[in-house]
Amino acid sequence: MASQKIDKLDKKILRLIAEDARIPFLEVARICKVSGAAIHQRIQKLYNNGVLKGSQFIMEPEKIGFETCAFLGLKLKDPENFDVAVEGLIKIPEVVECHYTTGNFDMFIKIYAYNNHHLLNVIHDKLPPLGLSRSETIISFNEAIHRPISIIEPEDDG
Repeated sequence: MASQKIDKLDKKILRLIAEDARIPFLEVARICKVSGAAIHQRIQKLYNNGVLKGSQFIMEPEKIGFETCAFLGLKLKDPENFDVAVEGLIKIPEVVECHYTTGNFDMFIKIYAYNNHHLLNVIHDKLPPLGLSRSETIISFNEAIHRPISIIEPEDDG
């Protein structure tokens, strides 16, 4: 997918709302020295172009009882069954991310579980019907960095 053409004002808006998604548009307008209507139009354009996708409240998994975070590499018996596997993964609420990957695995998923026993149940009860030839689990002890993508300029190779 090609990157969208965004200008300096768009980048400034994106930086501000990434830092605080609840910042009022009028405050963004004041900081950017443009009208509130201009900010509203710019943000609408960013949504329409797919640069922005929704807004959400982020729950802290540990605070609501999910003490185990794990990453699983999944190797499918038949790699052509990606779509079927993803449809199955969507039905497993503990799965919060799924990525197609290169290397030793066809897919990489992120799971939250209440504890290691719950994780084991997910792995042994919910994953086998997806047509896996093997999986490998890595348990995360602690998340050191979690942030949205930053608006940065590409480095000059010249």
